Amino acid sequence: QVQLVESGGGSVQAGGALRLSCAASGYAVSSVYIGWCRQAPGKEREGIASIDRFGTTLYADSVKGRFTISKDNAKNTLYLEMNSLQPEDTAMYYCAAGYIFTLRSPDYNYWGQGTQVTVSS
Repeated sequence: QVQLVESGGGSVQAGGALRLSCAASGYAVSSVYIGWCRQAPGKEREGIASIDRFGTTLYADSVKGRFTISKDNAKNTLYLEMNSLQPEDTAMYYCAAGYIFTLRSPDYNYWGQGTQVTVSS
């Protein structure tokens, strides 16, 4: 059974940084598509970064240049390095996995429970 467990969320001031982690089990991050989505209050869930088994990455325009997705195949863990955080980045962040290389959140098959990121001005 696939399990994804996020960690690393928290509260930071604008301009700050956070690093999210997603520990995967029942599912090798080295062999499939995995990424990060977020959902702000009152908004739809959006995909923001994805990485394929070869390390190719996709980013939403809203985070490009500020966020970096990476994975450690040996630890079966996905990361999201977030820099220059802004209040509009405040959201619940989810790790997600599936069988399509995508930024479309509905295309993911497996989800973690999420970790909250709050950015204050």
